[in-house]
Amino acid sequence: MEKTTTLSIVIPAYNEEEGIADIVHRVLGVENDLAKVGISRLELLVVDDGSHDRTAQIVSSIEGVRLIRHVTNKGYGAALKTGFLHARGELIGFLDADGTYPPEYFPQLCQVALNGADLVIGSRMAGAKSKMPITRRIGNLFFANLLSLIGHQKITDSASGMRVFRREVLERIYPLPDGLNLTPVMSVRAIHEGIKMVEEPIPYNERLGRSKLSVVRDGTIFLRSIIWTALTYNPVRILGAIGLAGMVMAAAILLGLVTHRLSGITTLNSWGVTAVFVALVAGVTALDIFALGITFNYLVSLFYKRPIRQGLLGRPLFNPPLEHHFGWMGLFTLLAGLIVGGISLALGVNGWAIARLWLYLLGSAMLILTGMQLIIYWIILRVLEELSQREMLTKKDMDLSQTSEVTLTV
Repeated sequence: MEKTTTLSIVIPAYNEEEGIADIVHRVLGVENDLAKVGISRLELLVVDDGSHDRTAQIVSSIEGVRLIRHVTNKGYGAALKTGFLHARGELIGFLDADGTYPPEYFPQLCQVALNGADLVIGSRMAGAKSKMPITRRIGNLFFANLLSLIGHQKITDSASGMRVFRREVLERIYPLPDGLNLTPVMSVRAIHEGIKMVEEPIPYNERLGRSKLSVVRDGTIFLRSIIWTALTYNPVRILGAIGLAGMVMAAAILLGLVTHRLSGITTLNSWGVTAVFVALVAGVTALDIFALGITFNYLVSLFYKRPIRQGLLGRPLFNPPLEHHFGWMGLFTLLAGLIVGGISLALGVNGWAIARLWLYLLGSAMLILTGMQLIIYWIILRVLEELSQREMLTKKDMDLSQTSEVTLTV
């Protein structure tokens, strides 16, 4: 018996009386083309998200559509999730009600899904003709490049509102937000969950009616959503990069100060004092942020019960990992700070002017504090690593298949 595949398409709608009938008829009109690529049945669901106009009445008058209504407006993401909950298809797709996305491209997206993709995104930025406003185009380029950097996977359109995915994907990408930021969060989760995601170029048109998207407000929400969602999977990718940049800046400033001191300059002007202040704050803060990212990765590993993600670029930079070296690095740095400080204090007691010693005393204090921080983080991370491996080691110890019983006869 030939296996049948149903595609459920969800359209969230809020006060879309001007264009809802047109987009609904266009979706229903692709049923024959869907059959050509292996989709045996089309289910269309429109979720009216508390509209105050005639959106619900128009949809209810069209044959072949399931209308689901929210009593009050809950948001774009909430409407989509309601549709996903009621969908019956093995494949689930969605698009906006404003006519910006072309439902005629659903057969192409479904064909990619049937060929093995778990999530297919209709990309407005992948080469097809697009009438997207310049401000939104710039925003989409920024978010796509940010996600590509964070997720270590090339993405051209992180916030596309036209997608097709396999039903079983939902369990791995939930929870999703109720607002317009559902799509970028879905993209971030899909990348970090290892879901096979493919982008298919689609054209994009100007919407019918007034746009509900605020470039500044919703752009800020998108940015915050992408970063915070990524932090729940691989914190060191973001925090580690910030910390590393801060440490490089602090090291460059301190190197410049030491060079000036060795050249005989013992006084600083206002810019020099500012540089010292920036170097101290940047160095300590950067180390804390870097170590915090690594610590969070261990906590994420404990939460998800998965191997600890390593590296800022999606792969280990050190073997063994850098945090395994924090112990001896901390002891070495602490000892160096004590030696430099001890020598400087001894020279001061013997009459050396403070103008000749202040930089070395300052460096000594920084080395001592940095060494103590590294040692403290090494202890914390060793405990977290032990906890993250406890379940695996317990199973290993209780696995009888690894032993064989031997009976000795006397």
